[in-house]
Amino acid sequence: MREYNLIATCASGIEALVGQELRHLGYEAQVENGRARFKGTLEDVFRTNLWLRTADRVKIVLAEFEAKTFDDLFEQTKALNWDQFLPMDAEFPVNAKSQKSTLHHVPSIQAIVKKAVVKQMAEAYHRRTRFPESGAKFQIEAVVNKDQVMLLLDTTGNSLFKRGYRAEKGAAPLKENMAAALVLLAKWYPEMPFIDPVCGSGTIPIEAALMAKNVAPGSWRTFACEQWPMFPAELAQRLRAEAKEAEKKDQKLAIYGYDIDGEMIEISRLNAKNAGVLHDIEFKQLAAKDFKTTLKNGVIVANPPYGVRLSDQENAAKLYRQMGEVYRPMTTWSKYILSSDLNFEKEYGQKATKRRKLYNGALRTDLFQYWGKKERTPQQ
Repeated sequence: MREYNLIATCASGIEALVGQELRHLGYEAQVENGRARFKGTLEDVFRTNLWLRTADRVKIVLAEFEAKTFDDLFEQTKALNWDQFLPMDAEFPVNAKSQKSTLHHVPSIQAIVKKAVVKQMAEAYHRRTRFPESGAKFQIEAVVNKDQVMLLLDTTGNSLFKRGYRAEKGAAPLKENMAAALVLLAKWYPEMPFIDPVCGSGTIPIEAALMAKNVAPGSWRTFACEQWPMFPAELAQRLRAEAKEAEKKDQKLAIYGYDIDGEMIEISRLNAKNAGVLHDIEFKQLAAKDFKTTLKNGVIVANPPYGVRLSDQENAAKLYRQMGEVYRPMTTWSKYILSSDLNFEKEYGQKATKRRKLYNGALRTDLFQYWGKKERTPQQ
């Protein structure tokens, strides 16, 4: 099977996590801004789509070259053997992005790349001039940065954060792959208690449960590459069966999701049921200020409302103060709280052990980390 240069793209700030995931899956990975590079066959393309929890997409790198004129772009794009990837009936739309480059007009970049692909295909397919584009979709991307062009083929389709288990969402839902990133950053282990005190539609506890039970995050969906004629159908069936076999069905968990809104708790339960982890998570309607526990050595991961609108800022600040009053005495617990409010530490009443810059969509946020001091138990 042919080996390709591949990239897994992701949100800014979590590239290292994607690199770690790839290495855990057995690949050599080089981390760059917004992506991690690796090599692999179509089998690896499917496996990484199926298993990566924090990435957005997996893409084949078709070519990389410099282009400062549209002639350069056309000729170097046309030089590729597109017919080796695209069947005669392929649907092949072109998306482009450009940053700090001589070629900055995105619609023109898209049109030139499309024209070059059609020209090469016409020559390869016996001077055919029209292509029906009625078959499988091959999404081509042209990324131009500082005059360096990268031509890519998207293998994923809908972004990997669209797992497929979330039937309902809240007002400002956290993407599933960002929720998974928060769980990984919290360095939580399945034998530890895990709490999300403002769980919304339940995404963070659900991702924690899926991780603990080793459930592949792509289990509920398909990927663009599965429709490609050169992709063996039996390969997807085998890799899905292997993933199912690798699940830790008997893993015992202490995961709790709370929210002040009873309707959100019902939505959380529905989403957890769709993900197959309803019996692994205890969801309960509870205000953050009313939380109590006798458990020790646990982890709290929270994505509270940010108070982006002026009218909500006072309520957000009040919630942060309540969290501080409740969580500060819990010295054996580690707390990881995501917020875009730079006054968070002041309202919470304690300086974070560490802050990490993350992007929740286009919004710059910080993960405020408060590391607990684990208490040794007699069993330990």
